[in-house]
Amino acid sequence: MKAREANFDGLVGPTHNYSGLSFGNVASEKNQANQSNPKQAAKQGLAKMKALADMGLVQGILAPQERPDVHTLRRLGFMGSDANVIEQAAKQAPKVLAACCSASSMWTANAATVSPSADTADGKVHFTPANLTNKFHRSIEHETTGRILQATFADKKHFAHHPALPAVEHFGDEGAANHTRFCRQYDEQGVEFFVYGRHAFDSRYSAPKKYPARHTFEACEAVARLHQLNGDKVVIAQQNPDVIDQGVFHNDVIAVGNKNVLFCHEQAFLNQQDVYNELTAKVGGNLKIIEVPTSAVTIEDAVTSYLFNSQLLEMPNGETVLVLPEECRNNERVWAHVQTIINAKQGIDKVQIFDLKQSMANGGGPACLRLRVVLNEQELQAVNQSTLMNDILFNRLNSWVDSHYRDTITDADLADPQLVVESRAALDELTQILDLGSVYAFQR
Repeated sequence: MKAREANFDGLVGPTHNYSGLSFGNVASEKNQANQSNPKQAAKQGLAKMKALADMGLVQGILAPQERPDVHTLRRLGFMGSDANVIEQAAKQAPKVLAACCSASSMWTANAATVSPSADTADGKVHFTPANLTNKFHRSIEHETTGRILQATFADKKHFAHHPALPAVEHFGDEGAANHTRFCRQYDEQGVEFFVYGRHAFDSRYSAPKKYPARHTFEACEAVARLHQLNGDKVVIAQQNPDVIDQGVFHNDVIAVGNKNVLFCHEQAFLNQQDVYNELTAKVGGNLKIIEVPTSAVTIEDAVTSYLFNSQLLEMPNGETVLVLPEECRNNERVWAHVQTIINAKQGIDKVQIFDLKQSMANGGGPACLRLRVVLNEQELQAVNQSTLMNDILFNRLNSWVDSHYRDTITDADLADPQLVVESRAALDELTQILDLGSVYAFQR
């Protein structure tokens, strides 16, 4: 049965703001306290989704989280009405309030790890939401993420859903931002590639010194077990600690792969040649590695342009397209090397550029915005069809954004009690548009 790779992008939420919450993410820290534009952010994301759908790709949508997260603020001791809770948090703990207003769920590469049915022992598509324990503002996402995934992939005949791993640093899990799958064809058993930052239970191994290693080796092993993967078809590699300390907080900031192509920087992994050898052996010798040298693109170039935080997509005509943010074209060294790669015909045929400035300013590029889900024909039919992009949905969601989203948000706006009212009204309507049911705490 033929299979296709679907991309499910996160819809940017109504509270999109720049609070600089992600230590280790250079763009997030750099743009802290700048004014954001939630309406523009959502529309930039929708435009990318629609463009890829128009190219003949399967494009889905994952709903954002409920923010401000008044439920979490109540757990932290703020009491009274919703307005009172927001007022108290703004006065007593403004950074906590900012964390509970984050729209970071837009980056669905961190939503979960997904294994297609061709790889799993029970022949189902497996989902494990990421616990995201390294950052408080993201660690409060996984319960709602799980409900949204279950509402999107509901058929138990085809889909298996696991709870997030234990929410402790030993099993820090950042989801598909540190996971890639290689295969000959999507419907054939592939090789699942997990990348981690450190060992949690063994201090003999190297680790970054400046910025945190968010994903652990132990988390990779646990997800592989939960998804019933064949160990002969799994590769677990360590990210280079030195590049984590330069702002490469996830593997998808330094490498991206699809089918039999790996596009990465020469400093991406620890013991890089050993990683190449194991991947090549398990893939079956047909792995195309496009390695970018530091002499052409520095780590700083990679981090500021997000060259590798890109999407490698196979078009219906068989061509491989590299989806890049506008920032790559604005960096002379990066853009020159992109042209070199295309001209070399090594496995990437074309480039597609998108304006994602609102997301990029908060530290997320094209790859951050999508969760990849390989589906065969029956599984695709079993997906909640209301979440799949088409002309009608695109127009409806743009109108929905126009009705509910603000043009600007600053840190001061997060203290506005009206923001929670606006956000809930928007999300309540969205669950009806996407046929999700009651996935949010305020609806339950």
